[in-house]
Amino acid sequence: MAIGVTGFYPKQYYPEPLRLVRYWDEEQNREFVFLTNATHISPLQVAELYKNRWQVELFFKWLKQHLKIKKFWGTTENAVRIQIYAAICTYCLVAIVQHDMQLDRSTYEVLQILSISLTDKTPLRDLFDKTKFQNDKERFGPDGPSLFDF
Repeated sequence: MAIGVTGFYPKQYYPEPLRLVRYWDEEQNREFVFLTNATHISPLQVAELYKNRWQVELFFKWLKQHLKIKKFWGTTENAVRIQIYAAICTYCLVAIVQHDMQLDRSTYEVLQILSISLTDKTPLRDLFDKTKFQNDKERFGPDGPSLFDF
């Protein structure tokens, strides 16, 4: 079904007709409605494109939540890849430590403890056994860890 935008400014910015695509998903037993300018592809292809786009959105949501990437330092594809790969490697190494040490903590909590304890000379086992994460500031005092504590 071809439709067009009717507002004065929207019509000026996008005067081309749009296509309304309805797709019934058997797996989720629900209908999806898409608005697209891709008139040359089938409704199934439109649905697959949006599904793939949603997977990309979920991936970036996971990156932001788990890898703590708030923004990308570079704008080139290579810079973004390097930052993502470095964050994934870090996450995997922490997950390996968590597994091998059989820690009863979330990966997020292990990451947080390690991030505030980078200069701490306490052995890892003692570091994780010593305190609860929410009380970790008490271990260092109100100003956090000091570079000069021996």
